[in-house]
Amino acid sequence: MSLGTFKDSAWLAAGLLIASLLAACEEQNAYIEPPPPKVTVAQPLIRTITDYLELTGTTSASARVEIRARVPGVLQSMHFDSGVYVAEGDLLFVINPEEYEADLKAAEAELARAEALRVETGKTLKRSRTLRERGHLPEAKLDEAEAQALGADAEVLIRQAALNRAQINLSYTEVRAPVSGRVGRNLVDLGNLVGEGEATVLTEITVLDPMYVYFNLNELDLLKVVDSYRARVREKGMDTTTESASKAGFEVFLGLSDEEGFPRKGILDFAESGLDPKTGTLQLRATFENAMRPPELYPGLFGRVRLPIAERPDMPLVTERAIGSDQSGHYLLVVNQENIVEKHNVELGRLVDGLRVIESGLRPEDQVVVNGIQRARPGGKVDPEQTGMETLTATAIAAASGAREKEESGAASAAAAEAAPEDPANIDAAKPADQQ
Repeated sequence: MSLGTFKDSAWLAAGLLIASLLAACEEQNAYIEPPPPKVTVAQPLIRTITDYLELTGTTSASARVEIRARVPGVLQSMHFDSGVYVAEGDLLFVINPEEYEADLKAAEAELARAEALRVETGKTLKRSRTLRERGHLPEAKLDEAEAQALGADAEVLIRQAALNRAQINLSYTEVRAPVSGRVGRNLVDLGNLVGEGEATVLTEITVLDPMYVYFNLNELDLLKVVDSYRARVREKGMDTTTESASKAGFEVFLGLSDEEGFPRKGILDFAESGLDPKTGTLQLRATFENAMRPPELYPGLFGRVRLPIAERPDMPLVTERAIGSDQSGHYLLVVNQENIVEKHNVELGRLVDGLRVIESGLRPEDQVVVNGIQRARPGGKVDPEQTGMETLTATAIAAASGAREKEESGAASAAAAEAAPEDPANIDAAKPADQQ
C-alpha cells in the first residue's frame, strides 16, 4: 500500500470515530420527561348537614318562691339546713302555735253553742207549728219562731266558718315548702316576731330542675327560625296557630364555658310575642333537665346556644388540608379521568368533625387532592393514589393517633423489659443448691 493510500484510510477511520463519538454524545444529552408526581386523592364525604344558629344564652331557675310568714307570731323552730334540697310539703319553720290553738278551741266552743241553739229553736218551731194548726197560737208568734230557727242556722254557718279560719291560721304556724327545690338560708333568726303588719320573708326556694336558658334572636335569624318551625309542625301534622314550640320538639343545644361543643340537649318551649323595639331582638327560652345532685346548671351562667334550623341532604365535605386560596378565593385541586389536575373554585361552609362543608363547586364523584398539593399543578399530570375521606375526620385521626401512641407505648415497655437487668435474687434462686 502506498503512503498516500495509507493516509487517506487513516483520515477516514478518524472521521468515522469522531462521528460515532458525536452520535453517542447526542444520545446522552437527549431530554427524558420525568414521571408524574404522586399525589393522594379522595372523593368528598357525602352527609346530611344540619344548619345551626349559634347564640349566647343565660341560665335561669324555672321557679323562685319566697317563703313568708302568713300569720303573726314568734318564730319558734327551724327544721332544715340552709342550701339543702327539700320536697314539697316538708316542714321548714314553726311559729309559736299556742295563741292559735286557743283560738281554735274557742271557735269549736262557739260552734257547739250555735248548734245547741239551733236544736232549741228547731224544737220551738216544731211546737209553734203544732199550736198554730190547733189555733192556739197567733200567726205572729209562728213567724217569730221561724225567724229564730233561721237565725240559729245562720249562726251555725258563721261559727263553722270561724272554726275553719282558726284551723287555717293554726296550720299556717307550720311553714311548709310549697314546691320542691333548693332552699336558701334563713333570713330571720329564731325568737323574732314575724308576720306582724306584713308577711315576713323567712327564706327562699329555688327550683333548679328543669333549668331555663334565655337567649335573643335578631330579625334575620328570627325569620329563619320561624320558617323552620312552620316546616317542623307541618311535618308533624300540627296546627301552627295553636301548638306550642315544645310540642313541635324544637331542639336546642347548650355548651358551658368549660365544655367542648354543645353536649346538653333541651327543648324550645317559649318565645315572646314580639320583638323588643329597643334592641330589635326576640327573647326565646329553652328547657334543660337538671336533676343531678349537686346540679350541673346554676342560675346566672352564660352558655353557648346552638339552634338547628334546617337539614340539607347530600352535602360534600373535604378535609381542610385540601383547600387552597388565592386572589380568586378558595379552591380545590381535582384529578380528572385522564389524571390531569383541574382547579375548582368553591364556596366553603361550616366545619363538621374536622371536615369543611363545600357549598358549591364540587361534585360527589370528584377526586380531590388531599396530599401532595404542592406537587400538583392545574393542567399537569399526576400519579394519583386513592384514600377515603372518612379517614381524615377529626374523630378518625384522633382514634388513629391514640392507637399509634398505645402501640408505641407497648413497644417501649417491651423494649425496657428486655433491656432491664435480671434480678440477682431470681438468678440465685434459679441456680442449683450446690452453686448458690
